Amino acid sequence: MMNVQMQTINQKIAIEYLKFFYPTLRPEISQLSVQENFAGAIQATVNYLKDLLQESKINIIAHHIKLMDWLYRNGNSYVKSMIENLFVRSFESFKKHAKIEHWKLLYQYMPVSFQVIYNDQRKQDKIFFGK
Repeated sequence: MMNVQMQTINQKIAIEYLKFFYPTLRPEISQLSVQENFAGAIQATVNYLKDLLQESKINIIAHHIKLMDWLYRNGNSYVKSMIENLFVRSFESFKKHAKIEHWKLLYQYMPVSFQVIYNDQRKQDKIFFGK
């Protein structure tokens, strides 16, 4: 069997994956794509997951976090930076708005790479902002 290396995902390709991963957000993500607003598309996914959090749909959120991790692992530096600075950064808000047991489950389901990024962000916030 041939071993084919996958191409690094840029923001245009990532948008197409987001449209596929989030069918309910497809019209919004498509509009943001036309405007070349990748950050807006990531923010739309965060908002969607926050809505799911309000409905206590932890397993669905965990699934979407894993999909975003796949994009992160295969993305170029711009895609990775946007995911770190918008998606992973939003976990602090998830933590504040989730029931304790829901947050513990989400954190447990979270890929190790996102746990590391999240914990590093928290440490830096504590140093810079005293949070």
